[in-house]
Amino acid sequence: MVKLDRMLMIGSAGANVGKTELACAVLRRFSGEGRDIVAIKVTTIKEKNGQCPRGGQGCGVCSSLEGVYSIAEETDSNSGKDTGRLLAAGASRVFWLRVLKTHLKEGLAALLDTVAPGVTSICESNSLRNVVEPGVFLVTERKGANIWKPSALEVKEYADRIVVSDGSSFDLDVGRIRLEDGRWLLQARATAIVMAGGSSFRMGADKSMLPIKGRPMIEIVCEQLGNRFEQILISADDVDRFAFLGFDVVPDKVPRHGPLMGIASALQASANELNLVVACDIPHIEWGFVKKMLAEAASSQVDVVVPVTGEDKYEPLFAVYRKSVIQAMDKVLSSGGRKIAEVFALCRVKYVKLDDAGWLVNLNTMAEYEEFRKKQQRSI
Repeated sequence: MVKLDRMLMIGSAGANVGKTELACAVLRRFSGEGRDIVAIKVTTIKEKNGQCPRGGQGCGVCSSLEGVYSIAEETDSNSGKDTGRLLAAGASRVFWLRVLKTHLKEGLAALLDTVAPGVTSICESNSLRNVVEPGVFLVTERKGANIWKPSALEVKEYADRIVVSDGSSFDLDVGRIRLEDGRWLLQARATAIVMAGGSSFRMGADKSMLPIKGRPMIEIVCEQLGNRFEQILISADDVDRFAFLGFDVVPDKVPRHGPLMGIASALQASANELNLVVACDIPHIEWGFVKKMLAEAASSQVDVVVPVTGEDKYEPLFAVYRKSVIQAMDKVLSSGGRKIAEVFALCRVKYVKLDDAGWLVNLNTMAEYEEFRKKQQRSI
């Protein structure tokens, strides 16, 4: 799988569901800011036998392909084709890749050779998602329709968002799509809760303020969450101490009752049903895994999604909680309980295996913090 975080990929559940119109809307928003964005349309051909995969005589696109792929550049913004519409919407260049499905990797390699290295792009395709991991993957679906073509079903599970369209308008606010340093992001309809209310007893100092690259660690954590979440909350009793971050600070309803009280208090203040809880001592956050947890929480009938990093070892302070879990938390707290595990016993919990746990580092002691700093210095 080729990782291309500078690519925004848009697929479609069927024909005429507004895929190109959505691409044009994004182009109009961002190309006007002086950015060069290349647009790409991919037509995947299942087999070259002269038969149209959609039935009937067809348009000749599939049968006219010579070789296993072909790349053409659109230069006429008034051509009336989808590629022309993309050019008119503000794309700096537009390419059309026709490729046999069995040769997607070859077609992709040729396309990347044709397009300038490191370019920011918008790509219309379903099947290319099988070989590319883009920064954002959206799939458009016709309102009221429940029929998905095979190529869309193959990649539906990878979608960051299913966008419902009536052909001209969408249920997605294009403003949620962000472009930072040429990389595409999609702001989640969720809240990130950064836990900073601990005593840092094992560290011997306030770990949230320990410097990472010259800045407080909690600032590094919040920066990574940045525009990815609709809301960011800081769970801490000292409101003034964290005011410099620019986010709402939520004190515990009852002080000194541990992280469970902190989570419950922050969930009460959250504006969203889905909430990522993350400790302030996790200096590196792998966004791909966060997206996976959020997707699990959104699509499953569960209250909590928590990663498992080993046998009987899970990370409750790097997990997704539904706001509805407050009732179970209040029940545990009112009975004198303090452990998050007691809440799990009352909820529907999805445990997600974290195969590569190397990036998930908790800095609980000064020795762990110094080792992390040394590794950072060696990587510079």
